[in-house]
Amino acid sequence: MAEITRLSGCSEWIELDFVERERTPSELMKLGIRLHLAGLSLSNTVLKLERFGVERSRKAIHDWVQKADLQPASDAGPDQVALDETVIRINGQQFWLYAAVDPKTNKFLHLRLFTTTTTSLTQKFLRELREKHDVEDAVFLVDHAQHLVSALQRVGLRFQTVQHGNRNAVERVFREVKRRTSSFSNSFSHVDPETAETWLRSFAVWWNSLN
Repeated sequence: MAEITRLSGCSEWIELDFVERERTPSELMKLGIRLHLAGLSLSNTVLKLERFGVERSRKAIHDWVQKADLQPASDAGPDQVALDETVIRINGQQFWLYAAVDPKTNKFLHLRLFTTTTTSLTQKFLRELREKHDVEDAVFLVDHAQHLVSALQRVGLRFQTVQHGNRNAVERVFREVKRRTSSFSNSFSHVDPETAETWLRSFAVWWNSLN
């Protein structure tokens, strides 16, 4: 049990409400979810759990992550929000990962996958962000991407166009996302966009637990 604690750290952020019958001890399910999100492949997570006498398939661990449906916490009130997007590939197709990050904490506030980048989709992202967090008085930090600037103007949120400084918070987060997905060659294969988005949200919760 001491080794489980050492490997898993704090796992209070993982809820297992989806479990109907407990074939695997809950602390080991949380360990499997945490280790996979932290960087282990599904195959290596299987091997790690086998050390504790638990034999589960790669699909079982994948399903744990999906069914847990982890979501970044709501009700933050940041002074600034770093807003940006980056490319994620799913089955060879290009999608755009939008993210809002609190530069003071480096925590994800919200993220979504979209098929493209437009002003209307950015407005949708901002609307969801406002429903989850108090950002009415926040200053949004963006680059010079016109769809970001136009959307913020349309919804009446304050912003600054900057290339460095606190806006780098979202760039640091994106670097970590791409480092973590490097085992997928920065892409997701054999999954649909909804599954990839669920994994990315779960990753965001794990990332937030460290910051």
